[in-house]
Parts: sequence; structure tokens; C-alpha cells
Amino acid sequence: MSETTDQHEQRRRKLAALKERGADPFHTTRYERSHHAAEIEESFDELDGATVTVAGRIQEIRDHGKVRFADLVDDSGSVQLYARKSDLGDAEFEAFADLDRGDILGVRGSVFKTRTSEVTIAIEEFELLAKALRPLPKQWHGLRDIELRSRQRYVDLLANPESKRLFVKRSEAVAAVREFMNERGYLEVETPMMHPIPGGALARPFVTHHNALDMQLYLRIAPELYLKRLIVGGLEKVYEIGRVFRNEGISPRHNPEYTMLESYEAYADYEDMMGLVEEIVNRMAEVICGGPRFVFRGRELDVTPPWPRVRFMEAIKERTGVDMTEARDDESARQLAAGLDIDLEQRPTLPQILDGLFDHYVVPELVEPTFVLDYPTVISPLAKRKPDRPELAERFEPVMAGMEMGNAFSELNDPDDQRERFLEQARFHAAGDEEAHPMDEDYIRALEYGMPPTGGIGLGIDRILMVMTGVENLREVILFPLLRPVS
Repeated sequence: MSETTDQHEQRRRKLAALKERGADPFHTTRYERSHHAAEIEESFDELDGATVTVAGRIQEIRDHGKVRFADLVDDSGSVQLYARKSDLGDAEFEAFADLDRGDILGVRGSVFKTRTSEVTIAIEEFELLAKALRPLPKQWHGLRDIELRSRQRYVDLLANPESKRLFVKRSEAVAAVREFMNERGYLEVETPMMHPIPGGALARPFVTHHNALDMQLYLRIAPELYLKRLIVGGLEKVYEIGRVFRNEGISPRHNPEYTMLESYEAYADYEDMMGLVEEIVNRMAEVICGGPRFVFRGRELDVTPPWPRVRFMEAIKERTGVDMTEARDDESARQLAAGLDIDLEQRPTLPQILDGLFDHYVVPELVEPTFVLDYPTVISPLAKRKPDRPELAERFEPVMAGMEMGNAFSELNDPDDQRERFLEQARFHAAGDEEAHPMDEDYIRALEYGMPPTGGIGLGIDRILMVMTGVENLREVILFPLLRPVS
């Protein structure tokens, strides 16, 4: 029998014995605390000798014969407990001695300092509020495997203080982004998670079914088209922070469900959006890292504006030696890409080839925060054409640490051009591109009412957090990432 299994059974026996004595450790519905653990030390001069009530989880218990010490941990920190047999009496002292690491306790006692000057609570009475039936892993040692930590995040948070600090920072960073957007007059809105047509990005959607309406729906791959409908409706600056869903692979850089910030501003363009992205990312860095510099994979990155800019087609030519501006259709693109590191056996479309070359040859080389701009219109079905180069779109992607962090455009607001783009996407879909954008007649109808010139951005919050916190796997910054079921 393993040590863990043996401890589990021992704790089960303790629970049974407690219940036999009529002491159910799960009966308490509420416990009123006068202080949190960290407050005891912070306010010791005021609390010295005072009676306080605290509650939390027992982290360690130390036996010294007729006295016992324990560390009680709550959301604020920890405080030492002191149990003396002469104060509690034989029965209560034995009950305290019978506690296990992980048990949740309510304590009433007086504050003092030990001879080693450690702030401590001398227990006058205590109550077992919940019995931990499974043993906690030893701090910093028992829960290192990233998959196990992701599957049992509740244990990870208990065993690894750094993991808890990371997720607190995540929450603070998202709150800072929300505060930043509100300060600049953006209106936070909510748009549907289930769409009748999957749109707003080039990705494969998750499919679901609404029984009452007997219709197929799709989990959103982006809130873009709904947010731009709001721009049409006269809400000139809107944003949403929420989950999006892409039916794609799982890797250290990909999770099928992740958090996106999307925002749109009337009478702005992609140049304005570059400035907005720089400000947002700097605000996040200030909260997470204390400033614009941080280390990822042993290299210091600096998000101080302005970020350098490279152009999409020029970057591909520089790194492959092939001028893809000469590609006019799928076949010519395949001929140009022959000999490059891209799978041509599946007969990819022109957009698939351009995306594949960019992802393979360009993105991994861009470590410093960089804007890649002026994408081909053929892979930018929702972006406005450049007036002087209609084959290119006013689109950019922020790239950092060899990863794309988002997407942004001067938004296409010509309904006739948008229809033609959707029809072109339909042709790519028929040629085998499952990520091509579908036709959305209602969105075109909205554009026909008139949408002002608009700039928009979408930023992947999780990837930015991953880089700024220096972790190697996206799972580390997502509380409950999607994992394959354990067989």
C-alpha cells in the first residue's frame, strides 16, 4: 500500500471515530473571524495580549511533548499556533494532537511572541471546521509535474505559493487592463458566446446544438463581428474581455479556450491601434513585473514604446529568399513555395501557404516586441485595404518571444468589398481550407447601414501573461486548462 493511500485510510478512520463521538467536522456552516493571519503580525503592537479568532488550514504541526505548535494558513498568509496541555486540558489537547496537515480549523486565542520573537496565538479553544481526507504534498516538493498540477489545481495552489501568486497577478493584470480601457472612455460590453455563424477570425469552431430551437450553434472564435455591429449602432468605443474557443490542437502555446481582449474605436485606424497595444502591454508589465522589462527564456525583453515594425511580405522574402508577392492563385503559390519547409502534398491554398511560411520562418525569429504589418488582403478578409496598395491590408500583429500575441486592423467598412471577401473565403473553403471565413449576411446588412472608419484589436491575454511571468507552458497561467481525460 502506498504512503498516500495509507494516510488516506488513516484519515478516514479518524473521521469515522469523530462521527462516532458525535463530533461531525463538517457541521459548521459559518465561522466568524476577527482577523486574518497576516494582520496578526502586521498589527502585533496593537494586538499583543488581545484575544483574536482566526480560521484557516493547518500547514505544519510540531510536537514538543506537552506543547504543540502549528502553522495556520489563510488567504492572507500564515500565523503560528501554540497549544499547551495545561491550557486546553487532556481531551482537547489530544484532539489537537490528532489533527492532520490540511485540516481546516477555527481558533480563538491570545496573541503573544515566543522567545524567538515569532508572533503566535496561544489557543484557548479551537473547532475542526473541515477534515482533510487526503494528505497534502509537501510544500515545493510533492507537486512538480505540470500536468498533475493542471489537473489538480486546487492542490497546486495549496502546495505551491508561487502558483498562487501567479494567479493573483493574473487577476490584477486583467483588472488593470479593464481599468485602463475604462479610463480611456471605452464601454465594456458582453456579446454572445454561441453564434449561429462562426466568424471574426480564421479558425475551426466548436459545434453545439440548441435543442429548443433545433439549430446548430458554434462557440465563438472571436467577438469581433458583434462588437463591430455595436460600432454601427453608435457605440463609438467598446471592448470585451472574455473567453474565445478554437477547435485546434493543444500545445505549450495553445489551449482551445483562452481569454481575449477585443476593442474597437470609431474614427481610428491601425496606426492608432498600435499605440493602444503598446500602452495596454506596458500597463500589464507594470502590474506583473513592476516595469517594462522582464526575462523570458533567459533573455530580457523590453516593451517600452515605440516597438519596431516589419512588413509581412518583406519578412517572408528576407527569411526564405522567395518573393510571395508574385503568387496570384493557389497553384502559383505552391510553385513558389516548392523547396521550402511547408507541406504541399495536401495542396494548400494561397492563404494557407502564406500563413504557414510566416508561422515557420518569421514568427520564431521575432523575440523583441515587434509589430508585423501590411498583411496580404487575401488572408485578411475583415481588414481595410491600403489605399495605395489594394493587395495589402491595414492589418498588424504584435509578436513577442516568437509568438503572435494578437491581431488588429483598420476595419473593413465597405459592405460590397466585404461581400466579395466572404465569397473569396468560400472559394478557399471549397478548396479544403477549413478555417476560411463563412458568409455572414446579417453582418453585411449591418455594414450597409454605415460603419464609420474604425480601428480594432484582439489581444491574447494568456500568452502575454505567459511571457511576462517567464513560464514555459500556457497551462501555467490558465487555472483549469483543457486536458485529455485520464483513462
